[in-house]
Amino acid sequence: MIVCPNCSNKNMDGAMFCAECGSQLGEGDSLITQTISTDKFEHARKGNAHNDMYQSFDGSDAWGSLHLLDTGQVLPLSAKSEFTLGRVSEGQPIMPDIDLSPYQAYAAGVSRLHAVIKRAGDRILFLDLGSANGTYINGKRLAPNAEQALVHGDVVALGKLKLQILLKNA
Repeated sequence: MIVCPNCSNKNMDGAMFCAECGSQLGEGDSLITQTISTDKFEHARKGNAHNDMYQSFDGSDAWGSLHLLDTGQVLPLSAKSEFTLGRVSEGQPIMPDIDLSPYQAYAAGVSRLHAVIKRAGDRILFLDLGSANGTYINGKRLAPNAEQALVHGDVVALGKLKLQILLKNA
């Protein structure tokens, strides 16, 4: 566990930013990237109908992943270059590519179509789709419909749901 020097929150080993307040953990130059296993993800998805979209995913073509800071689960981003993030709602005609409903997205204030993460060449971009509760990158609010570049380790909050961006070859 890593204890945040700002708010004393206990964070998972390997976290670069506090899950509670968003403060950087450790010294800027001494941060070490650690490998995070997807074993929890593999075990959880086998019995969960909400994650059917991941059933054929083996992880070998992933360019990055989303690390859910509250649960420790990792959602891989496959070779597809663009994903919408949000939650499923009954009667909703448009579905997000990544359904965050199983991770208490409604309670955290995640909109049905909240944001987009995409790979554009060697850059990773994030876009808030005009969500009701906003999107924050490392604690700073992202303007709606304005692309923001991401780097490995950035913490993105969709409402109150916090995800750490993990990029391959970062």
